[in-house]
Amino acid sequence: MTELKKERVTAQKSFILDYLRSVKTHPSAETIYKEVKKKLPSISQGTVYRVLNNFKEKGEVLAIDTKGNVHFDGDTSDHAHFICEECGNVFDVMSECSECGILKNKTTRKVPQVGIINHYKINFYGVCNKCQK
Repeated sequence: MTELKKERVTAQKSFILDYLRSVKTHPSAETIYKEVKKKLPSISQGTVYRVLNNFKEKGEVLAIDTKGNVHFDGDTSDHAHFICEECGNVFDVMSECSECGILKNKTTRKVPQVGIINHYKINFYGVCNKCQK
């Protein structure tokens, strides 16, 4: 019988995940690398990218594609995002769409036309306030 190999939790992985869960912004991999490097000077860019990809594959973080860049979100709960089509910044949209029928009830919900909704990912696209000025 083959035993599944447990993945080692390194200080680097813990620090990257803690950083992502502590910020409300949606940083790019490059931004994450620069911030993590301040505390862990010996970490390589390749390590940060590999860790982020691993977290994404395991569902521990969200990866949001925008304007040729990927932004990461440590909050994996069901919530929507607003993506600026000008600057590519990503913003959480929670209270703004709490009145939507599906978003109001966060439990499993039956939609007769298609089936049962267990979770969702919704992106709104437009121009952010900063870019409108």
